[in-house]
Amino acid sequence: MSVLITATELAADLHTPTLLDVRWQLGGPPGRPAYEAGHLPGAVYVDLDTELAGPAGSGGRHPLPDPADFGAAMRRAGVRADRPVVVYDGGQGWAAARAWWLLRWAGHPRVRVLDGGLAAWEGELTREVPRPAPGDFTPRPGGLPLLDAEGAARLAREGVLLDARAGERYRGEVEPIDPVGGHIPGAVSAPTTENVAASGLLRAPRELRERFAALGAADGTAVGVYCGSGVSGAHTVLALATAGVEAALYAGSWSAWTADPARPVATGPLPG
Repeated sequence: MSVLITATELAADLHTPTLLDVRWQLGGPPGRPAYEAGHLPGAVYVDLDTELAGPAGSGGRHPLPDPADFGAAMRRAGVRADRPVVVYDGGQGWAAARAWWLLRWAGHPRVRVLDGGLAAWEGELTREVPRPAPGDFTPRPGGLPLLDAEGAARLAREGVLLDARAGERYRGEVEPIDPVGGHIPGAVSAPTTENVAASGLLRAPRELRERFAALGAADGTAVGVYCGSGVSGAHTVLALATAGVEAALYAGSWSAWTADPARPVATGPLPG
């Protein structure tokens, strides 16, 4: 099953999937006011900070939510195990990818991201807030591969570990959020912003395959991804899936890695 759905495809079958609006921006305004001002008909708002993540701490700024809490949030949103789900955000794609990744990791078999998000949608919007019937989805974690800190460090040595943050953060030139700049030793810089074309849509599978192959990430190679807190990294996992490459996510990412001062930090470009 494709990980993406186009706006045209969704408009032709709008009432079949459960629609989740997960608008969110790092450091930006809350997404709920934007949702209340206008959203896809039938879409339910899901808050990334409180429903798609657990409390911040040693596990990072956006650690995985407790599966029971996540399941309860999804059932409140009307998510059913036997009904497809479509998630969208404002267009950046990061928050939608986080919701896609969590649902797939938790065992939901049919989840897609609206390519281009709300910015690609040309149909009507509504301010009516739906009251969905409770869903029946119960998480069964393990549907997608997950890394901890030790696994990420090992993959950087033995496979390919992609750092999805901006290049200047990878190099340690700036660090606006976390206490230490730099990257996991051996990781390769692969900014998430380069997954998307000028149109705002995800790049074509061929382009993505070429991009990731040039970084050493190809089918048959063990591949992992991390970012700042497990949000934009999920977008790169989705882009890799589009290119036909399975990748594990280090959900705690840099915010969890740097929470332990004993972990090594590299700066500058990757040698060679």
